[in-house]
Parts: sequence; C-alpha cells; structure tokens
Amino acid sequence: MTGVTTAAAEPDPAEKPRRARGEQTRQLILETALRLFRERGYTETTMRAIAKEAGVAVGNAYYYFDSKEHLIQGFYDRNQVAHRAAAEPVLSTEKELAPRLRGVLHAGIDVNEPYHSFAATFFKTAAEPTSPLSPFSKESSPAREAAIAIFREVVDGSNAKLDPELRKELPELLWLAWMGVTLFWVYDNSPGQRRTRRLIDGAVPLIDRLVSLSRLRVLRPALRQVLALIETVRRDD
Repeated sequence: MTGVTTAAAEPDPAEKPRRARGEQTRQLILETALRLFRERGYTETTMRAIAKEAGVAVGNAYYYFDSKEHLIQGFYDRNQVAHRAAAEPVLSTEKELAPRLRGVLHAGIDVNEPYHSFAATFFKTAAEPTSPLSPFSKESSPAREAAIAIFREVVDGSNAKLDPELRKELPELLWLAWMGVTLFWVYDNSPGQRRTRRLIDGAVPLIDRLVSLSRLRVLRPALRQVLALIETVRRDD
C-alpha cells in the first residue's frame, strides 16, 4: 500500500502583516474610546463618535468591538496586563507578604489613575448586578481571573507560612479587598487620591497581622468556619 504525502500548505506571507495591522486598528479604537470616555464621559460617548475620532468606519469599529461594553472588557484585559507589569519590581524583589501586597495595591492605583475622572460615571453602570461590566459578571471572568492571578503571585512568592486551605483562598480574598479599595478610590476626591493611598498603607499591616494570627492553633476552628462560609456563599445552588 502506497502512502500519499500531502504537502503542507505554505503560510500566506501577507497574513502576519495583516494581523499586525488589525491589532494596531483594534488598539487605536480602544485608545480613542478611553480618551473620549475621559473627555466626554462614558454615557455620552457613542460608538459612532469613537469611530469618527479614530478615523475608521463605524462598521470597522463594530468589527473589533460589538459595543461599548466590549470596549470596556478590552480595557479590563489591558488593565490587568498593565497592573502586572507595574507590580513586577516589587514582586521580583520583595519576599515579605506585607510589602508585596502594599506594592501591588499601589501599582493598581498608579495604573488606574488616568481614568479617575470618568470612573464614578462608569461605576454606576458596572455596579448594576446584571451589567456585563460588573467585575463579578461572566463576561468579566478573564480579567477577573487575571487579577486574582496577580494576588496569587503576591501570596505564593512570599515567605509567609500559611494554612494550606487559607493559602488556596487568600488570593481571591485579597482581590475582593482590592475591589473595596477600588470603590473607595472611585469616590476619593482628595488631591492625588491620597486618602486611598493612606487606606492602603493602613490596611496592609492589618491584613498581614490577621494572616499571621491565622496560624495560631486556637484560631484554626474559627478559620475553618470562615473558609466554609466562603465556600457556601460561592455556590449558586
């Protein structure tokens, strides 16, 4: 029986430049949208206005992003990449849990700072339980998992001695704390949002202390109850 050899299809030499141009267009639309959100507000900015400012056809804008909500999802994804990059110096040098957590929280504020002007208006939409922009929505799950992964690095890269069950749950708990800090930051009108910075600097030692105390034998039953409650709340049955 004679085997038949099929030649592999030659790669299209134009494919790589085409993809690069497509990604450039996508980033242009996203950057333009974020600028208009800052200048005009989220609600007042339309897809048509974004396309016009970006110099692309409206249909082209919808090709890359189905709606303004999808633009924000793109922002979420990019924001997590930027947050991880901004946190790299502290994650690569610090071993103590508290400095790692403090550095990551401050890095998140640094990354978000350019968008503070429209954050409150945008949050009103994201706060709706059924909104796809909610950080707890199914649509936001890729960005949410990326954010939790940053806090997993905070925990796993530290020299903190943790209860194994707490170690598993702590990254998500820290992310929830970060959501609280973010909400405080949204409505913080102090110069440079310095009250948020003080909140971070004051809360991190408390978190670190609580994590340390969780190792005490006398507190283990209470810790188990807390972890069981978290698991109960997480279920949707």
